Amino acid sequence: MGLLALAACSSGAGDEADTDATAPEGGAEIRLWLNGTDTSEELREYLKTTFAEENPGSTLVIEEQDWNGLVPRLQTALTSADQTPDVVEIGNTQTPTFAYAGAFSDVSDLYQEVGGEKLLQGFVDAGTVDDTVYALPYYSGARAVFYRKDLFAAAGVSVPTTLAEFNDAAVKLQAANPAGTPNFSGFWFPGQDWYNGTAWVYTHGGELAVKDGDEWAGALSSPESQKALAEVQTLFQTGTSAPKDADSNEPWVPFNNGEAAMFSAPTWARWSIDLPECNKGVAAEDESEEAKALRTEQQKCNEEKTGVFALPGAEAGTPATVFAGGSNLAIPAKSENQELAQNLLKIIFSEEFQVMLGSNGLIPGNSEYASSLGDDVYASAALDAALGAKLTPAAEKWADVEGARILEDFFQQVASGADLKTAAAEADQLLADTLN
Repeated sequence: MGLLALAACSSGAGDEADTDATAPEGGAEIRLWLNGTDTSEELREYLKTTFAEENPGSTLVIEEQDWNGLVPRLQTALTSADQTPDVVEIGNTQTPTFAYAGAFSDVSDLYQEVGGEKLLQGFVDAGTVDDTVYALPYYSGARAVFYRKDLFAAAGVSVPTTLAEFNDAAVKLQAANPAGTPNFSGFWFPGQDWYNGTAWVYTHGGELAVKDGDEWAGALSSPESQKALAEVQTLFQTGTSAPKDADSNEPWVPFNNGEAAMFSAPTWARWSIDLPECNKGVAAEDESEEAKALRTEQQKCNEEKTGVFALPGAEAGTPATVFAGGSNLAIPAKSENQELAQNLLKIIFSEEFQVMLGSNGLIPGNSEYASSLGDDVYASAALDAALGAKLTPAAEKWADVEGARILEDFFQQVASGADLKTAAAEADQLLADTLN
């Protein structure tokens, strides 16, 4: 049954939510679910402080959620007025399912007020059903490749300009193991990492799934996808030592440990790079001026030793079509604090906060403030990657695909040496069964 249960649980909730949104509200505590650590502590404190100032008597509580297992947690929470948060961050790939199910409130009027057509339209489309907007873009972050300059030099590898050169570089680095580290990876590429694996599929003209009339069909068996998957399988076999049963979570950890020459992640991962030779041993809770100076020195060292580039495409000068990371924000239909929830979204889409998102390496939901990313190599790589970035299919039941971990299981089979045609045919059938 999957997320279809939400439709029954929230039917009529939109009408109730509309009534609440116009009703006067006294002081209340509202809850915002944020996923992972992409929203820095500085941004969180700004939201809590500003919300309290602009809504006297009310407070904002931010509850951090893990991306893993988010869908079933939302399935449970969004059906209950007692359990639901008042604003949720949700992955752009998961948004269509919840929007179609009626789990979110109509924010069409707010859409115009906070940016309208200046908002990232692919993300808006993912949260729109029958011209009604149910979710707004929080941030985007197309993946770029981070690399150790010293390991590239030691292995005689140059920054690749095509996807074929990238594949060759990963294999060459793996064989050279210039770090002398056991289980070294030229490119950190865990077997379940479909987010990065999708870039090969998209760049070669393949798709994960396509719609034929009213029905969805898996597309991993197409000639374009099969060509891409053959390259991916070669990388799994000769370009990485990452575990075949692991996902894409925190790829900077093996990079920091000298176990990988490259990893791919949204460019805000720059703040998670912490090379041992650069670390100054500053306690996390130390906010003294001396500690701040040492952290600045530490970050400078990390960035001097690390390079970044957009994954190249099939031809030089063209970026690969990478998966568009990022998320949306929505107000659950069951929230009893609709007006305050909208007030919070207005703060998030204010110029000040949007600029703060950009300065923290996140592509703001309002494209008008994209220049806040800056003009350094990280901003350039992020924008280059974002030019060709692509979302997953905007299918009503795509969140069910993620909840069932169909793509994680498929890519793990690819990494484990499975026959590509057989594995793809099985995965395509699972995709079709799930999406229709």
